Amino acid sequence: MPDGAKNLALIGFGEAGTAFAEALDRALRIRAFDIKTLDPAAAASKREAYRRHGILGAESLAEALADAEIVISVVTADQALAAAAEAARTIRPDALYCDFNSVAPATKRRASELIEAAGAVYVDVAVMAPVLPRRLAVPLLVSATDVESACARLASLGFVPRGAGAEIGRASTIKMLRSVMVKGLEALTAECFLACARAGVVKEVAASLDGSWKEESWLERADYNLDRMMLHGLRRAAEMEEVAITLGDLGLPGEMAKATAASQRRLGAANLGSAPGFDAKAERILGALDRQEAA
Repeated sequence: MPDGAKNLALIGFGEAGTAFAEALDRALRIRAFDIKTLDPAAAASKREAYRRHGILGAESLAEALADAEIVISVVTADQALAAAAEAARTIRPDALYCDFNSVAPATKRRASELIEAAGAVYVDVAVMAPVLPRRLAVPLLVSATDVESACARLASLGFVPRGAGAEIGRASTIKMLRSVMVKGLEALTAECFLACARAGVVKEVAASLDGSWKEESWLERADYNLDRMMLHGLRRAAEMEEVAITLGDLGLPGEMAKATAASQRRLGAANLGSAPGFDAKAERILGALDRQEAA
C-alpha cells in the first residue's frame, strides 16, 4: 500500500463491513471481528461470512487488532463507544483508529480520549451517503488532529475522504445536523403520504406539491422557512394542530405534525418579527432560545 500499511482490522462485519471488505485491496491482510461471533446462535453464520468474503475472522477484538496498522470501526451506534473502549486495551500505539460510526460528536470525543490515551491516532469519520452501492467511493468527511495525514491514509486504501478540520467531532456534527433534515424529510414523507394513501388523495396532494415546490438552494429555503415561522408561527401552529386532528381521524398517530406545531408555536410566541437574511434570523432566534433556557 502507498503508506506502507499491510494489516487492517475491521470492527463490525455487517452491511458496511462486508461492503468495504469486498472492495479493499487484496494486498492488505484484513482481519475482522464482529460481536455476533460471541453469540453461539450466530457465530457459525458470521464465520461463514468472513470466509465467503475472503478475509480472516477473529474470535476476539484483541485478536483482530493484533498488528493492525489501520482499524476501521463500523459497529451499531449503541456499540461505538464500547468498541473504542475495548480496542484501547490492545490497539497498537501507532495505529490509526477510524471511527466510521454514526454517533453524536460528544461520543466521538469520548472515544477519541480512550484511543489516544492508548497512544493510537483517532479519526472521526462521517459517512455522508449509503455505503451501498458505492462501497469505498462513498463520500467521507474526516476530522482529526492531523486531518491531511488521516485523509491521505484513507485515500491510500481507496476511500474518498474530505477534510472537515482538526477538531474531533466536527465531521460528525455536520452529519448529525444534516440528518435532522434528511431523516426528518423521510419521516414527514411517511406521515404525509401514508395519510394520503388512506384518504385516497395521493395523486392530488402530489400534484399540488409538484406545483408549489420551488427550485432554490437549501440556504435560501432555510431563510424563507425561518421567516414564515418568525412572522406566522402561531397561525401555522394552529393549522398543524388541526392537521394532527385530521391524521388522528384517519387512525394515524401524527407525531411529526404535533412536533411541527410545537416548533411553530415556540418561534411564533417569541414575537421576533423578521430580520434581513439567514444569519440575522438565526442570531435573533438563537438569542431568544438562549433566553428561554436561562429563564
